[in-house]
Amino acid sequence: MRYQSTLSGTFILRILTAVAVALGAVAVSAAAGNAEAGPAPLWKTQWQLPGAGISGPDEGKTVTDMREERQQARWRTRRIIFNNDGDDSWRPETREEFLNLRTAPLVGSHVDTMFYATTQSLGSHSHNSRAAELSAAPGTMAHRFIEQGTDNLEVMVEFCHENDTELFWSLRMNDTHDYSNETMRPRWKSDHPEYLIGTAENKPRCQTWTSADFSHSWVRTKVFRIVRDVCERYDVDGIELDFFRHLCYFKTPSYGGVATDDEIAAMTDLVRRIRTMADEEGARRGRPILIAMRVPDSLGYCLALGLDLQRWLEEDLLDILVVGGYMQLNPWEYSVQLGRQYGVPVYPSLDESRHKGDAMKRRMTLEAYRARAAEAWEAGMDGIYVFNVFNPLNPLWNELGDPEKLRGLSKSYFVNYRTVSHARSYLAGGEQYVGIPVLDPLSPMVLEPGAGAATTVNSGDDASTLPPTAAVVLRLEMAEAAAGLGVSVNGHRLESGKFSDGWMEYAVPASALVRGGNNIAVSLGADAAGAVTVSDLQLCVECEE
Repeated sequence: MRYQSTLSGTFILRILTAVAVALGAVAVSAAAGNAEAGPAPLWKTQWQLPGAGISGPDEGKTVTDMREERQQARWRTRRIIFNNDGDDSWRPETREEFLNLRTAPLVGSHVDTMFYATTQSLGSHSHNSRAAELSAAPGTMAHRFIEQGTDNLEVMVEFCHENDTELFWSLRMNDTHDYSNETMRPRWKSDHPEYLIGTAENKPRCQTWTSADFSHSWVRTKVFRIVRDVCERYDVDGIELDFFRHLCYFKTPSYGGVATDDEIAAMTDLVRRIRTMADEEGARRGRPILIAMRVPDSLGYCLALGLDLQRWLEEDLLDILVVGGYMQLNPWEYSVQLGRQYGVPVYPSLDESRHKGDAMKRRMTLEAYRARAAEAWEAGMDGIYVFNVFNPLNPLWNELGDPEKLRGLSKSYFVNYRTVSHARSYLAGGEQYVGIPVLDPLSPMVLEPGAGAATTVNSGDDASTLPPTAAVVLRLEMAEAAAGLGVSVNGHRLESGKFSDGWMEYAVPASALVRGGNNIAVSLGADAAGAVTVSDLQLCVECEE
């Protein structure tokens, strides 16, 4: 039963408020002698009753109810999930400017869900946390919000709910931006260097020495308290555990090995604690708190890092699976099948390209994002997740969430959109988990005279989905024109290639294109003067728009 508007209800609420304030004072006092707490947060003088803005306890709801209700809530339509890294709370001068910067213009677009991150570095956050240090400097909008009795996360929750948009708080599980920017380093890392992966003098082989070492119960407890605080005090629809920021959690894999059983068990214990707490808090407020996770798209790769994704799925510890990030390891169908097996929706993380120069630029176009989304929809994904794209006026927010609309739009398909070098930057030997074809300037196709090679380009288009006036063009990047090249698409030999500005271009009959994987075969005549290097491949669908 919810609180009623009666004299007894009002009286009880006053008592709860008084008790809460008293407990807050005790907590502040305890924090003064607890290095984990860091600097006293602003709630010392502006403390709110836990659950402020959240409806009161529903005595009729149980943890079992939450498990059943989140089974339904996890399948809500999410055409596009917009990941906002929270940098919008620094520059604006007013609440209106804050919302207009990245959020308000998205109303009415395909963005059904917002993931809002407040992590500057693990344990340093821009929302008014009771369990972490405040990263908002005086004069920033995030700081002014707190002075006004609210904060950036609460403002986002209110706005999104007013506009029928789902809101998740996103926790970057081991963010290490403080590695390159020491001003972002939370005090606890200086106070407790023993809880870090390494030191400035003893750096790990993989990733950064400022990463927190999750083998320590102190670190796991700190993370748990940060998450619990949000679940207790904010009316979020869910939380995201963003393991991709950054993929470094234990010393063993960081120094060249694979995670031990104890390390794996330690992380699983933390995830279980968070899941149990979220269900309990959901029962208290009367509706479930979903848990999303962003992880690499390989069970083996995750496990080697200490993330036992398969066990987490088996134990129903997550509701939404977001895969990919800095790299893609498997075809999207791999993750779709995994999600179907365990009854969770799956979303591909479409991050910005980390290639360099022109290879990056051509993968960052609107046409390339359309292609990536079309490929993901064709693979059976439940929606699209976009990371590190923040312009709310970008046309992609009104295009990527509708596979039917995408079929009439121009696209640029590539063999791969992200480099795979990150696979070994997080895990020694990580390239062994790469299960997709790769062709880019870092991994070119080299053709010897009299030999050939083949690769695959995934497409969301074929002749039945393309407008009659659409043109399909295959482009191969090479230093100079090469005689004796033979090129085919799905067995259809292409003729009359033309060389222009470093690219061989071939017209492709629409009838040769298939939805899903397209086999691209390239051969070099035996009488060629020497080897030919194809440094990139692009399959363009050109539509009149």
